[in-house]
Amino acid sequence: MANITLKNNPITTSGNLPTVGVQAKNFSLIGKDLDEVTLDDFQGQRIVMNIFPSVDTGICAISVRTFNEKAAELTNTKVLCISRDLPFAQNRFCGDENIDNVLTLSDFANGSFGKDYGLTIIDGILANLHSRCIVVLDESHKIIYTEQVSEITSEPDYEKALAVLY
Repeated sequence: MANITLKNNPITTSGNLPTVGVQAKNFSLIGKDLDEVTLDDFQGQRIVMNIFPSVDTGICAISVRTFNEKAAELTNTKVLCISRDLPFAQNRFCGDENIDNVLTLSDFANGSFGKDYGLTIIDGILANLHSRCIVVLDESHKIIYTEQVSEITSEPDYEKALAVLY
């Protein structure tokens, strides 16, 4: 379990992020059109997973905007912004913000992605949401970078996460 904080108050996740070098576990998430999206849908492409509690909070929104800007510069790479928000909220946010270089995916149905990747918050006021993490996969979907952000109100290290792709 990862010990992280929310405004310096301790909270815990359901596990630890997968280890660099292992094959990423397949997932089933819900896309903007309420369709199922799996890791297998991105065969041969690199993946940046920007994972966060809710797109309707300040830092989460900043991370989606930032990765949207950076995604325009990446080749053979998909940026997936993953939360437990309903797809309707994700779509509203992306429409209002002109976000079109990233894919928003929802784990609202059963939270299996968060459980499988060990990043579900298990206590505190954000219980059952996802902690703020970055997971980067190569073309074969091996994990090449992870970051569990230790303070939920802090941004991830965008440059370090993207540096593994260059």
